[in-house]
Amino acid sequence: MNYISTRGGAPALSFTDALLAGLAPDGGLYLPETYPQLSRETIASFAGRPYREVAARVMTPFLGETIARAPFESMLADAYRRFDHVAVAPLSQIGDNLFLLELFHGPTLAFKDLAMQLLGRLMAHVLEERGERAMIVGATSGDTGAAAIEAFRGLAQAEVFILYPYGRVSDVQRRQMTTVEDKNIHVIALDGTFDDAQSIVKGLFNHKSFREEFPLAGVNSINWARVAAQIVYYFTSAVALGAPYRPVSFAVPTGNFGDILAGWIAKKMGLPIDRLVIATNENDILARTLETGRYELRSVIPTQSPSMDIQISSNFERLLFEVHDRDANAIRRLMERLQQSGSFSLDAGPVTKIRQDFDAERVEENETSDEIDRVYRDTGRLIDPHTAVGVSAARRRQSLDSETPMIVLSTAHPAKFPDAVKKATGQSVPMPPHLADLFERPEHFERLPNDQAKIESYIREIMQGQRRAAS
Repeated sequence: MNYISTRGGAPALSFTDALLAGLAPDGGLYLPETYPQLSRETIASFAGRPYREVAARVMTPFLGETIARAPFESMLADAYRRFDHVAVAPLSQIGDNLFLLELFHGPTLAFKDLAMQLLGRLMAHVLEERGERAMIVGATSGDTGAAAIEAFRGLAQAEVFILYPYGRVSDVQRRQMTTVEDKNIHVIALDGTFDDAQSIVKGLFNHKSFREEFPLAGVNSINWARVAAQIVYYFTSAVALGAPYRPVSFAVPTGNFGDILAGWIAKKMGLPIDRLVIATNENDILARTLETGRYELRSVIPTQSPSMDIQISSNFERLLFEVHDRDANAIRRLMERLQQSGSFSLDAGPVTKIRQDFDAERVEENETSDEIDRVYRDTGRLIDPHTAVGVSAARRRQSLDSETPMIVLSTAHPAKFPDAVKKATGQSVPMPPHLADLFERPEHFERLPNDQAKIESYIREIMQGQRRAAS
């Protein structure tokens, strides 16, 4: 199993090389040359099996021969040991044929843990085998940073730099990053948006001399291994509701498109998914693209669901590559237009292909609050604003099809967004015990301007200091 770049200008890599590379040197994103196929019998056999066993069966074909089965299964068992629910990603029902897939039972209370806990172990395993050390860089709109820090903290094989948009994440999200004491963790508060932070991270990978000076590795969903790990819970949840003998649909609150792309790949592998509903907040570039065929950047609007306050959806490039029949030249042209003018228009053929699998809904701020309140009144349970965006979008689609089970990806624990939840319901959300003292811990971060050169200078200073200390 080899991996190719969406822009066609980079050599094919093995799984482990793509894992450490993150972004391709031509600026593209890696995808497998082919998608493995799972038979109906294999999918049906997932019913009742532990999450880690399903993960091993779904993900092993993507590894090729780069990692032996025994150590991979050990990594999976270790990755999900700290989750506070035996099912890892359990389902709960909140309405007629409407279900929540609870993806917040990991150590940082967000869906990113399901991929990041495994990613940390995969990278540590490969780096240790090779006798190498990596510099991990990542941008976060809130949850990715905390999940990456938790996965990589204290690892001798990695130095970690996480950029987050200053003042644009929740207090809980920020403190989960800035209160970590491990010496290999460095948090940068960027004066800008998530898109600015993501652009700088991509710029670091595309800066040839900087990448040659430091062995960069990425943890954002530009890293294929992140997407591959997220495919698993589409299978476990769908099988729990009768797949492969009946179709299911999914509503996914998404900004960077990685989480819902994993569902599309699960469908390519044989899972009978009817519709994939892209649920956006007021930063609705994906919804607008499906409606008009035009991908056009606008200013980022701060919302109560900050992890979705994104205009540049990186993983959408992977889908564009597929619906353009893997024509790398076409993708390069689109990305060049985006960089030059902040927009591009899709031809009718690719738009039609996207609409065959995806729907999209924009959810306003008042609708998000109303949904948090509605779910609480109807079920007694509290949900976070990102999940509420997903539920609101799901209800709209169910008005068109109430027969197919609809699974909403519940992407974060409500305790991560207590202000939004209390405003909507009047209810306070207690922090889980392991985070009970979060607001008493000292914070450590560096506030820097939205300037790639300044970020590079800061990173270089840290890394040179590490080298001096080691010599």
